[in-house]
Amino acid sequence: MIRQTIGRASHQLAKIFIVLGAVGLLIMTAIVTWQVFGRYVLRESPDWSEQAALVLMIWYVLFAAAAGVREGFHIRIEALERAMPAKVSSIMRIFANGVVGLCGLAMLIWGYQLVIGTWSHVVPTLGIPRGAVYISLPIAGTLIALFSIERIVNELGEQGSSSTQVDGPQNDQGSA
Repeated sequence: MIRQTIGRASHQLAKIFIVLGAVGLLIMTAIVTWQVFGRYVLRESPDWSEQAALVLMIWYVLFAAAAGVREGFHIRIEALERAMPAKVSSIMRIFANGVVGLCGLAMLIWGYQLVIGTWSHVVPTLGIPRGAVYISLPIAGTLIALFSIERIVNELGEQGSSSTQVDGPQNDQGSA
């Protein structure tokens, strides 16, 4: 019950971050379009456009990456996993999600240090702290770590339920 509630909540959170990523991509596309129009038609592009596009790209890529961990739509090679017995495949998925979770934890820790270390620097063309540009790194890292933990818990839950289902009938048949 709790796992289902957490699963629904994290799915909704991932959907929000996918939408934020899509909106960021659209805004970045509009900014770059304006920059190109200004450069080639008006012969003068806005000073802020390139930095704003880069900031948005950092944000939407990291948010989409976090959502991708939750939804499982990152590219991976499944040939080896499919060739293994179910138990080994499950262990491989747990290990892979553990590694991804550790990467998310690293993004959280070192991203936070980067934000703190660069907060006093200002992005000249935008007038915002450089740390604000990088704050998406620890946010995405936190989400990646949490979503990885959720995937591991789900995998362990499936392992438990499948072993119960598999062991149950075998034990019944063996004792009959």
